[in-house]
Amino acid sequence: MSIDRDTFENTSEQELEDLSVPDQVLGFLAAHDDRAFKAREIASRIDLDEGAVSTALSRLKDRALVEHKATYWAVTDDTDRLNGYSGYERATAQFND
Repeated sequence: MSIDRDTFENTSEQELEDLSVPDQVLGFLAAHDDRAFKAREIASRIDLDEGAVSTALSRLKDRALVEHKATYWAVTDDTDRLNGYSGYERATAQFND
């Protein structure tokens, strides 16, 4: 997954390494909160292995941070739940730029 030059220059190496697969998936879905995606498409769009994305989606679903219907996934519309997730702000910041 690419990052913009400003993020590259102003983010510590530790912070860049710490963005987990679930955080990346959640950040992507939150940045596209008006859409639902298949796991394969999410993996392709954020340049991750589909298996890793599927595992992350299952974990995020267990935390009620994403919703699942048929083969599609979307971020929850429960903003309180999202704001309570420790990695949410950092994960979404990367995709909102």
